[in-house]
Amino acid sequence: MTRVIAGTARGRRLQSPSGLTTRPTADRAREGLFSSLQSLLDLEDARVLDLYAGSGAIGLEALSRGAGSATLVESDPDAVAVVRANVDVLSLPGAFVVAQPVERFLEVDAEPRYDLVVLDPPYDLEAEPVLEQLLPWLAEDAVVVVERRTRRSSFAWPDGYEPVRERRYGEATLWYARAAASVPTMKGEA
Repeated sequence: MTRVIAGTARGRRLQSPSGLTTRPTADRAREGLFSSLQSLLDLEDARVLDLYAGSGAIGLEALSRGAGSATLVESDPDAVAVVRANVDVLSLPGAFVVAQPVERFLEVDAEPRYDLVVLDPPYDLEAEPVLEQLLPWLAEDAVVVVERRTRRSSFAWPDGYEPVRERRYGEATLWYARAAASVPTMKGEA
């Protein structure tokens, strides 16, 4: 059972998608994520982007803890239904559900820019191309967190990111970075 850990919706239950297409971030890893974020950014009124949202637990946790908005992007139809149900049950203002593939979402103009982005892609999906596509969406000094399988040998941030730390939580490792000072522009931009 997944629950909101802290904030205004503390203790509220969240549905999780069934099946093998999504893998919810464990409560312990989510708690560690938000504990680490306390030293990296002020979550109050932050704009949060939760890519591969699954149940929406990370974005909804951020809203519960004071984020101003959370955009939850998910393409799996069953997971989208669960995210929408969780948003409805919690009734936290600022939650936006986007039902489309992450890559398609990132193809449009980069507005707004986000202060915190969390990517929890399927473990067999390479995160690096999405991270490159994400760069124009990042606010100055944004924090980006990627969840990967602990057994994976390593993770390398593409250009445009400054690695900050990594934390392991059983089967999952969270990799943290900041947007580099001079983020490259999208192809075709001057």
